[in-house]
Amino acid sequence: MKRITLLLAALMLLCLSAHAQDGKSIYQKYSDAEDVSAVYISPAMFRLIGKIPDLETGDNKVNLTPVIRSLTGMYIINSENASINDQLRNEAERFIKAGKYELLMEVKDHGEAVRMYTVGSEKLINGFVMLAAEPNEVTFICLDGQMGRDQFEKLVAEQMAQ
Repeated sequence: MKRITLLLAALMLLCLSAHAQDGKSIYQKYSDAEDVSAVYISPAMFRLIGKIPDLETGDNKVNLTPVIRSLTGMYIINSENASINDQLRNEAERFIKAGKYELLMEVKDHGEAVRMYTVGSEKLINGFVMLAAEPNEVTFICLDGQMGRDQFEKLVAEQMAQ
């Protein structure tokens, strides 16, 4: 009886890991749907952008180059398709929970909720996810790579202050 129970438990764990989502699989699932805008930026593009001399934004002179060089993938899904918005949001939330992402910031305003999450260590961020949901639209952004946490948080803080 113990063997059967252990076998069933092992099979359940295999099934759970087989259904684990990542940013790429969520992107692939929804990117061709009607009323969905999708953007994928590959590691090759990030390497190319990283060769450009220092990239700065606006008057604050925030240098984006080190963060861009550290990225290995970016997946963006913006859905205005009412028939899949709840499903997209639920899958993104499961992905965030399964990946043990930590809430970095949350903003709620007039029915819209924006949450930003990171995963990694005290020194490095291995992933960033932003999930924005409003009544008729859901946006999922996932960045993969290894970014210095201090540098990334400084960049986010400076952009939020604008």
